[in-house]
Amino acid sequence: MKARKDTRQRLIDSACYLFYTRSYANVGVKEICDKAGVQKGSFYHFFPSKEKLTLAVLEEHFADFKDKIITKSFDPKLPPMQRIKRLMENAYLFQVKVKEETGQTLGCPYGNISAEMSTQNEVIQKVTDSFFAKIEVGFEEILKEAVQNGDIEPIDTKKTAIAMLSYIEGMMLLARNRNNPEIIKQLSPAILEIRIKPDADFNT
Repeated sequence: MKARKDTRQRLIDSACYLFYTRSYANVGVKEICDKAGVQKGSFYHFFPSKEKLTLAVLEEHFADFKDKIITKSFDPKLPPMQRIKRLMENAYLFQVKVKEETGQTLGCPYGNISAEMSTQNEVIQKVTDSFFAKIEVGFEEILKEAVQNGDIEPIDTKKTAIAMLSYIEGMMLLARNRNNPEIIKQLSPAILEIRIKPDADFNT
């Protein structure tokens, strides 16, 4: 039983690494099997398709990401806005570590696969959107607490949460494109200044 579990996990870990360092489209089942050291028959025993393996990768990566970055950053013992600052610090440190290990700044794995696959695969699109929605809710809860505490002025917490999420994903994309995690460190302070006021209208 343990051997079966280990084989499945090796496939997930190999696919996670290859998708993240390369891309979904450029990685085939054979390459995943070769890296995992398993036969194709074993692949299809655990996963009927590459899509099913990808869903397992996304689900397990979110759990790992949550444990290492989200939970660590969104510590309720910290003041609300300090949690957001801690998130940016941890995101930066994560990308520094990734570059040290791979030679590349790889950005957000969910953002990467979403940009590549969201218009091609509805199932993957829904999973990645669920990931973004969880982060968005986390931001919104923090902002509501900050408003309630008087740390910041009243704002539209939902729209501001979406704007913060969009800002982070944009930073990750730019850092990946320029292969430079320092961009995240340089631009992170501005996220604390993002505010969308209630009933704000871009045209007024």
